[in-house]
Amino acid sequence: MRILLTTDAVGGVWRYSLGLAREWAADGIAVELAVLGPDPEPAQVREAEAIPGLVLHRTGLDLDWTAADPDALERSATGLAALARRCCVDSVHLHAPALLGRDARWPAPVVAVLHSCLLTWWRAIRSGPPPDGFAWRIEAAGRGIERADQVVAPSRAFRDAVRDAYRTGREVVAIHNGRTPLPMSDAPVAERPHAVLSAGRFWDEAKDAATLDAAAALLDAPVRAAGSFRAPDGGTIGTRALHRLGSLDEHGLADAFGAARVFVSTARYEPFGLAVLEAAQAGLALVLSDIPTFRELWDGAATFV
Repeated sequence: MRILLTTDAVGGVWRYSLGLAREWAADGIAVELAVLGPDPEPAQVREAEAIPGLVLHRTGLDLDWTAADPDALERSATGLAALARRCCVDSVHLHAPALLGRDARWPAPVVAVLHSCLLTWWRAIRSGPPPDGFAWRIEAAGRGIERADQVVAPSRAFRDAVRDAYRTGREVVAIHNGRTPLPMSDAPVAERPHAVLSAGRFWDEAKDAATLDAAAALLDAPVRAAGSFRAPDGGTIGTRALHRLGSLDEHGLADAFGAARVFVSTARYEPFGLAVLEAAQAGLALVLSDIPTFRELWDGAATFV
């Protein structure tokens, strides 16, 4: 069996995709990994190419959230469908429903995974109707939800938010994310430094870096932030008290988790939160914002604020 799997090298979707590819490879399934948007870093390329049977495709196509207009997004959809035909795949696994496009002809069944979406993000972070510039992106996502052979969300809370936002009766299957534990040291948590860790794309307003930074200013223990503060459009998020670690590969993340006792997320919108799962596997205490997704996944295992 051969599967076309699309991914984004910028955020957590990359780790999700490689985890999925490794599990498929273990079952003898060949993976055609199509990267949209910015090219992966050399370390990411090495990580991907180490997976048996995986072929990496740097497509140069736009992501659903970086496309300048509907035509650019449609070119991404038709380009991916053409790649699926060339690779003779048995299944297509898209990381965003909008990538199905309007007229793209797919040669195999398509599974569309909702890692997040603009409309539910807007509803969680802002108020009132989305601006006109969002309309075509939201329309593309809604069309993809209806066109896909199967739609998957990483939590029931997010599934319900999607169905309500798009007013769809379409079945959306909730499948919680999995994660192979990071290669951690054997040092007990009690012997680690008194440090607090957070991780994510901090340039995203939904991650609420401002609250995290304000809390860090009140603590004696250092609060370390693993992830980018620079948005794809070049804009940056300013902070005063956070110790920025930058974007880290898996080994860097393992070191960061191994040097902390507490993991915190102040996110106002998080369809799943893969970093929280990584932190839990590393034995860190969890302090999480009180949002429906985190309650679903971590009630009884975290302190909510």
